[in-house]
Amino acid sequence: MLLQGDVVYNLIENDYHYIETMEGAIQMKKKLWTGGVVFILLLLVLAACGTQGAQPDNTANVETGKQSDNAEPNNGANNEGSSEGNAEGAETETRTITYLDQKYTVPAKAEKIVITGSVESMEDALVLDVKPIGAMTTGGQFAPMFAPITQDTVGIGEKTQPNIEEILKLKPDVILASTKFPAETLEKLNKVTTTIPVSHISTYWQDNLKLLAELAGKQEQAEQVLQKYAEDSRAFKEQIGPVFKDKKVVILRVRAGSLAIYPEDVFFNPSVYADLGASVPEEIKQAKAQQTISLEQLSAMNPDYLFVQFAESENTDTPKALEDFQNNPIWKSLNAVKNDNLFVNLVDPICQGGSTYSRITFLEAVKNSKLILEK
Repeated sequence: MLLQGDVVYNLIENDYHYIETMEGAIQMKKKLWTGGVVFILLLLVLAACGTQGAQPDNTANVETGKQSDNAEPNNGANNEGSSEGNAEGAETETRTITYLDQKYTVPAKAEKIVITGSVESMEDALVLDVKPIGAMTTGGQFAPMFAPITQDTVGIGEKTQPNIEEILKLKPDVILASTKFPAETLEKLNKVTTTIPVSHISTYWQDNLKLLAELAGKQEQAEQVLQKYAEDSRAFKEQIGPVFKDKKVVILRVRAGSLAIYPEDVFFNPSVYADLGASVPEEIKQAKAQQTISLEQLSAMNPDYLFVQFAESENTDTPKALEDFQNNPIWKSLNAVKNDNLFVNLVDPICQGGSTYSRITFLEAVKNSKLILEK
């Protein structure tokens, strides 16, 4: 039996125990809440560290992507729809390649290649079986000789008039243009993406092929092609040497109804003089660029062997120009014509002459021509 004082004491003790228990629960909740906050803050710190850790790679790409004045990188603020492209590009690995002493930054895998203005690059694409995503057309169509690589290619304007809007839609990794393009055209193309002006001078034919090979990952194939051509041309040079000995050999092109000759290192001249060993006529040595000559001047040269290239697309206003020349008595008096040593369109007239493809096809054409078969 409890006394009244005992009851009071027990009540007080129970209340104190209850209060103490409640305080413990509150302290426990505080500890749990504090621990949760600390855990969340720790996750945030780790996430921030992870973001900062990814930044050096992007910074490296930007630094690697710093290009020369001739290879200005794409500026997303200067074209529509480029924000998406730049967002994708931020995660794209890049590499720096060197072409004719200029450095260019391109994606590690340049799979979407656009070719404009550079027939040389189109010919190289034929050699390496590279299919451009976009390429220039002639009269709105691709030349038949490029059929093997243009089944799925989009036309992006004519040779000298690239359509920037169409190129933008393709979101190319790199654009191969021409050194013939004016500066303002190259500037517009560079705003789309890295643009490389490919030389039209025959001297750089191997550099041109190696450039495309490096972009497309076909370096080994390019080396094999170049090695084989070197061996074939060396052997054939010995065979045809006696034929061209002490003879004047000229190759010309009919353009816009006129006859044109070229410097020693332009058009098919390197094939004729360097690769096949014919002597270089003085008139060719003196030519500084494409040079129009009259029929009378050609008569004064009076070649013993004459190669003529005539493309309808280059003579739209004078489609019968070659026929008119051939019917002219002065033409008929040429040694090459009189001795049946005239060769018209021995290769496709679209060929530029100085590229790897042009050299290979010209060599094979001469091998299989009456020049050799009838000797």
